[in-house]
Amino acid sequence: MTVEFNIENLKQLITERKLHEAREILAEQNEADLAEIISELDAEQLPIAFRILPKELAADTFSYLEPDTQEQLISAFSDKELNYIIDNLFLDDTVDMIEEMPANVVKRILKATDPVTRREINELLKYPEDSAGSIMTTEYVRLEESMTVKQSFDRIRKVGVDKETIYTCYVTNLKKELIGIVTVKDLLLSSRDAIISDIMEENAIYVNTLDDQEEVAHTFDKYNFLALPVVDKEKRLVGIITFDDVIDVIQEENTEDIEIMNAITPSDKPYMKTSVFETYKKRIPWLLILMISATFTGAIISHFEAALATYVVLTSYIPMLMDTGGNSGQQASVSIVRGISLDEIHFEDIFKIQGKELLVALLCGITLAVANFIKLILIDRIKIMIALTVCGTLFFVVIVAKFVGCTLPILAKKIKLDPAVMASPFITTIVDAVSLLLYFNIAKLILHIN
Repeated sequence: MTVEFNIENLKQLITERKLHEAREILAEQNEADLAEIISELDAEQLPIAFRILPKELAADTFSYLEPDTQEQLISAFSDKELNYIIDNLFLDDTVDMIEEMPANVVKRILKATDPVTRREINELLKYPEDSAGSIMTTEYVRLEESMTVKQSFDRIRKVGVDKETIYTCYVTNLKKELIGIVTVKDLLLSSRDAIISDIMEENAIYVNTLDDQEEVAHTFDKYNFLALPVVDKEKRLVGIITFDDVIDVIQEENTEDIEIMNAITPSDKPYMKTSVFETYKKRIPWLLILMISATFTGAIISHFEAALATYVVLTSYIPMLMDTGGNSGQQASVSIVRGISLDEIHFEDIFKIQGKELLVALLCGITLAVANFIKLILIDRIKIMIALTVCGTLFFVVIVAKFVGCTLPILAKKIKLDPAVMASPFITTIVDAVSLLLYFNIAKLILHIN
C-alpha cells in the first residue's frame, strides 16, 4: 500500500466519519511512515487522525513528526492527552521538541510533566548547543559493580521499559563514576551468581558533556557503537547518546557544510518551510561579500587594459582560465574539508598534503596545458606565442589553485574557523585574482607588452 493511497484514503474516511476503518489503516503502519502520512492531513483532520491511533503507537509516532505538526497537535490536545504523550516520549526527544517550540507552548509542555522530569529537562537545556550534553538522554540502565547477574536482570526488568536502550548497561561505583560497561549478551552467557565487576568491560569509551557533537559523531563512526556514555568533568555518568541522535547530527553537519561551501548561511529549517525573506537574509550577506571581493578582478583587468588592447584575443581566454582555476581549487578543498570532517586530516599533516596536491597539480597542469595547446593551434588557429601564454598561465593557475585549495581549510580549522567557509566561495575569489595576475604578467614576459 503506497503512502499516497493511504493519505487520500485516510482523508476520505475521516471526512465520511468512518473512523474505525481509518484506525485499521493507520494501525498497520510503521510509526515513521505514519508520521509522514499524518503530516499530509488538513489542519482539522490532523487531531482526529492522531486521536484514533492506539495510545502507544500515537506516542511513538509523535516523536517522528516535524515541529510545526507537533505544535498543531499540542494546541489541539487536552491536558490529559498532552501529559500522556510527554510521559511516553524519551527525554531527549522531549528536549528536542521543546527547543523548537514557542515560549507559550513550552510552558504548557513543562506544566504537563512531573517535577522530576521537569528538572531533568531543565538540566539538559542548560548544556551548550551542539554539545554532547545537549543531545544525550538520561534514560539508560545503570548497574552497580557489586551486583550479581540475577540482580542485574531484575533491575533491567524493573526499569528497562522506560529506557532508550537496554542492550548495553553502564556500571558505576558508589560515587556514580563510570567504571565499565556490560551487555545483555554478557549477562546471558554468564552464571546467575557472577559479579558484574568480574564480567564487565573496563576502560569504557566515553565522551564529556561539553564535547562537540561532531566529535561524538566521529567516536560513533570509529567504534561502531549503538550508544555512548556521557560523563561530567568528575567522570560521573550523566547520560548516553544513541545512534539515532548521531545520525541527526551527521545530517545537520553535512547540510551545514554544503550550505557554507556554496555561500549560504546555514539554516535550521527545511527549504520548503523557510520563507522568502528568511532565504534572502541567509544568502544576501555572502553575495555582497563575494561581489565586493570580485571587484579585485575588475581592478586587475582595468590595470592591464593596455595589454588587452594590444592583444584583444587574450580576453576570450580569461573565463576559461578563471573557471579552470576555480574548479581545481574546489577539487582540492572539498577533499580536504571532507577529510577534516571525518577526522582523517589534522594540522600536522599540512606539509604532506601540500606536497601531494602539488604533485597532483603538476600532472593535472601539464595534461590540461598540452590538451589546450593542441586545441588552440589546431582549432582556434592562434599564434604559437599566444597559445604558449595561455597554456603557460593555465599550468601555473592549476598549481596555485590546488595549493590554495588544500591549505586554506586546514588553516581555518587551526584558527577555530569552519573549514567549509574557506572552501568554494573564498577560494574561487582568491584564485580568480591570482589567475589574472599570472595571465597578464606571463603575457608581458612572452609577448613583450607593457
